[in-house]
Amino acid sequence: MSEAPAVETTLGKALKINKDLSRYGAFAEIGAGQEVARHFFQAGKASQTIAKTISAYDMIVSDDIYGREANGRYVCESRLQKMLGHEYDLLVDRLAETRGKNTCFFSFANTVATASSGSNKQSHGWMGVRFQTKPNGPSNDIILHVRMLDRHRLQQQEALGVLGVNLLNCAFYGIEKVTEFIPHLVEGLKEGQIIIDVIKFNGPALKHFDVRLMNLELVRRKLAEAILFSPQNEILNVSDAIYGKSLLIQRGTFRPVTSTHLDVFQKGLAQMKGDVRLSEGKDLDVLPMMELTMHNLQMDGHLNEKDFLDRVETLTSLGFHVLISNFFLFYNLKRFIRRYNSHFMALVVGATHLEKLFTEDHYKNLEGGLLEGLGKLLEQKTKVYIYPHKTSQVCLTTKSFFPAPHLRHIYAYFSENKQIVDISGCDETADYLHSIDVMKMIEAGNPAWENLVPASVRDLIKAKQLFGYKK
Repeated sequence: MSEAPAVETTLGKALKINKDLSRYGAFAEIGAGQEVARHFFQAGKASQTIAKTISAYDMIVSDDIYGREANGRYVCESRLQKMLGHEYDLLVDRLAETRGKNTCFFSFANTVATASSGSNKQSHGWMGVRFQTKPNGPSNDIILHVRMLDRHRLQQQEALGVLGVNLLNCAFYGIEKVTEFIPHLVEGLKEGQIIIDVIKFNGPALKHFDVRLMNLELVRRKLAEAILFSPQNEILNVSDAIYGKSLLIQRGTFRPVTSTHLDVFQKGLAQMKGDVRLSEGKDLDVLPMMELTMHNLQMDGHLNEKDFLDRVETLTSLGFHVLISNFFLFYNLKRFIRRYNSHFMALVVGATHLEKLFTEDHYKNLEGGLLEGLGKLLEQKTKVYIYPHKTSQVCLTTKSFFPAPHLRHIYAYFSENKQIVDISGCDETADYLHSIDVMKMIEAGNPAWENLVPASVRDLIKAKQLFGYKK
């Protein structure tokens, strides 16, 4: 039996790059020391790779070099972009004439905030590399947003150094095999050390990377808790996107999104305005968001990438932000949001899911069981909006749901405190259209499905033959 190939050490990777005479670059690191550059110095032969290192810790000095950010922040993507661009352009301007014919230039940068245990601050940062794949060729960018989960600053810095060396190694030698990129990116890191919740690729040498699928892979591998798509299909940093906003989040399979989903969402938005004003004492912008869990994306235990892209494309085409998460239970989603946002939020749930919300087995890993789970989910600035499930026989609402006898007093508490409430308008809501019913029509070639989805979604499905649609 052949043995698995040995994994290179971090210093071994740095030494390999140092010995590669075709690579030459600059390192700019702010906030956690020169943790990445340090490995290249320790490995030996660093003079063959490093043209320059810089740590502009002082804010005035940093602003003088890279310019001041409009938001006044230093740990942000725009700052990283300025660092990469400034150092890369400077390097090329100074050295292209003397060694440009034989050298692939690069700039590496990170801007990081570390935090000690017990601190309320987030330990996170942006990291990236701009690089050529051939002398005098165009540049390419790979950018990450990371959170360091170790308790102590020294451990966070060490993890950052390993990740940075891996990023350079992957950029220089690992862009051909897309499926191996992320496993190699986290080599040498322990499980639970690093969260990578944004990864971006840009440049002619990286066109074969589908940014959406690469970010989905982060969630699938549990390297990210969630990823967020903008209506333009861009990958967003969650903390930046939801900052200062109230949130309305609807969970579903959306295979495909139906007219009922939109009807329910519009009613939820109208109802939420009053709740936001009452909770916050003022009006706030509301960010509508559709959420899919990895559980809902997987069919028969496998992830269908084409199907995933179809769902994201139809939702973003309607102007929605789309969150892909690893949160099976709502209280985990709520706690994730609260890490970045303390404003009012509402989760839209179908009446048929109330029974799942009050299923005790879902909370057996909590000491306080169901009561603890619901207590973590619901508080003054979090509500669950229930949309009706209406058929010709019955209209299911909060009032028609009866949990097990020993849970009724718990349900009554949350219901009477208006933390679990109906979305108003049951009488106006048509029969609920399940995504699965629409899919059956599409698969059977029954054109009736065209009247059950928004017109723009219908046109998109037909034009691009999404969800297996055949002309």
